[in-house]
Amino acid sequence: MTRRTPQEKKRLSHLKDRRNAYGENDKSSRENIPRSRRARHHELRRAEHLAPRKLTASGGTLDDSEVRFRRPGTGSWRKWADLRLGELVVRRLERRAERGGADAPRNAARNAARIERIRRTTRPRRG
Repeated sequence: MTRRTPQEKKRLSHLKDRRNAYGENDKSSRENIPRSRRARHHELRRAEHLAPRKLTASGGTLDDSEVRFRRPGTGSWRKWADLRLGELVVRRLERRAERGGADAPRNAARNAARIERIRRTTRPRRG
């Protein structure tokens, strides 16, 4: 096993580590993801259960060979991956630069250099 330099460790951390950037407490995802999936699946099951009733109520006949139930769409809730640590750091630095502050002019060049360095080192390598 080869030893990694601190710079290589940080580069790999920026590439591989993930952070929750959704805007809520990251621990609440343990409850909210299953809750959202449960609600969506409940909606699908209910729509399938009510489809034959809607068909017969509208005067149609219920023939299994002809009836094709249209399931509701997949809904608006989707899981998405957390952001890479490098992307999150760049976002925070850019936001800090936008907001300005008393020392913004002095730190602008330094922040721009940090952003460029992170982007350059976390760019996928080819070869």
